[in-house]
Amino acid sequence: MKSNRMFVFGIVLTVVLMLTGSSFAQKIGYIHSQKIIAEFKDAIDAQKKVEELNQQWQKEGLDMQKQLQDMQDQFESQSLLLSESKKSEKAQEIQALYLKIQQFQQQKWEPGRGEIFAKEKEFMEPVLEKINAAIKKVGDAEGYDYIFDTASGNILYASDKMPDLTDKVLAELEKGSTTQK
Repeated sequence: MKSNRMFVFGIVLTVVLMLTGSSFAQKIGYIHSQKIIAEFKDAIDAQKKVEELNQQWQKEGLDMQKQLQDMQDQFESQSLLLSESKKSEKAQEIQALYLKIQQFQQQKWEPGRGEIFAKEKEFMEPVLEKINAAIKKVGDAEGYDYIFDTASGNILYASDKMPDLTDKVLAELEKGSTTQK
């Protein structure tokens, strides 16, 4: 049993030494993707498009809810004057509109499947491709082996000696943006 533990310890120690020994030869940097998305014009524009759609759909939803409230108020005020068949008809209309509102909300904002998520992906995908291309270009030009993203939560600490490439990536994106115009 003891020799088994020593064997496993030996393998772990060997792997750790290999990794630490090879990491000295590696060039590593990091970026802040949230900062890039917050400052890159294309990302800002894409987020504005998503927000405009969201506001438009919210207005449509509010209009339908107002219509539902008006129908309910009218039904309540006229219920004493209506026949049973008319009451039933009006109640079905109210129920149909209520279901339509629920379906609309689900269609637009259902987590992971709503149209807002599809539109966000549609608008942001080309932006993320540009950002990734700029990161790759900076990494290749300056000989980086690894570039990590602090926003992903995998980096808990980065030394001041570790290069922050965020501004270089933003500068590369700006270059690409001005040459396209």
